[in-house]
Amino acid sequence: MFSPVYGAGVAVVKALYRLGWRRSRRLEAPVISVGSLSAGGAGKTPVVLMLAAALRRLGYEVKILTRGYRRASTGAARVGPFDDAAWHGDEPVMMAQRAGVPVYVGRDRYEAGVMAGQEETGEGTAVYLLDDGFQHRRLARDFDVVLLTKEDVGDRLLPGGNLREPLSSLAEADAVVVRKEEAEDLRDIIKANGGAAVWVVQRRLELGEGTLPTMPFAFCGIARPDGFMKMLRGSGYEPVESMFFPDHHGYRESDVTQLLERAQQCGANGFVTTEKDAVKLTPLLRDRLETVGPIVTARLEVELLDENDALAQMIAQVDLLDRRKR
Repeated sequence: MFSPVYGAGVAVVKALYRLGWRRSRRLEAPVISVGSLSAGGAGKTPVVLMLAAALRRLGYEVKILTRGYRRASTGAARVGPFDDAAWHGDEPVMMAQRAGVPVYVGRDRYEAGVMAGQEETGEGTAVYLLDDGFQHRRLARDFDVVLLTKEDVGDRLLPGGNLREPLSSLAEADAVVVRKEEAEDLRDIIKANGGAAVWVVQRRLELGEGTLPTMPFAFCGIARPDGFMKMLRGSGYEPVESMFFPDHHGYRESDVTQLLERAQQCGANGFVTTEKDAVKLTPLLRDRLETVGPIVTARLEVELLDENDALAQMIAQVDLLDRRKR
């Protein structure tokens, strides 16, 4: 019922920027945005991490800018790998642990970028990776990477569905990322909506080292928990039971009590959860859960197929912009 109203609002905001009545601010270094049409669950963070690693290998000085949804802090800040996930947000802390590059959080990503630019962290051409930036028009982007899934194609705009923008917005993308198993079904849709370059990724779960619980209880607080469960089963790891929480959920003692009760009822001998959830478990909460058994953190890895060809367009554009600014 309200989806058309939401869509009209999106169109108005785009028009204001297109006509110059609102202006995007530009950072000194190129900005590569990774975003999606949907409000969550497309898998943006693993793609950000993959691009950060690829750009580092090519000698770029990479800095990640992210919002930090449902964080307690305000303003811009640099995020450390051992910082409180409740303070800075679960995804920023997770990226700080894994990316190997500086991570900055801020509702205003331009402000976070200015802070990042003031901190010398290395040599090489500087480049910013903007996490979940497709709808953040206040910061100018130089290359837009947009994730698309089959679930997005059949979805509706908010609040009736999970889409923040219609499929036609793919025309604004420089590259569209699709999953290997969905690539053929989505190529024609991408071609019909602007014809951006198609990047194909292959996803896999890494379940850590050591002995895994034989009867794990799965839990998570992510946008699309069914996808997590499907990947677990696809990896040959079958949970005996599961419990889902809202996206970006902050775990409390009462949540752990419920998990323990459910795990004991079904005879589980451990837990399995996502990286985003694991960073929110305080030592005390983790100790309580481990009375049932070990906690396995399932890490989602993505590999960009034909990486050299896929990145060539982006690298050429970033280098051109950097030379023009010197």
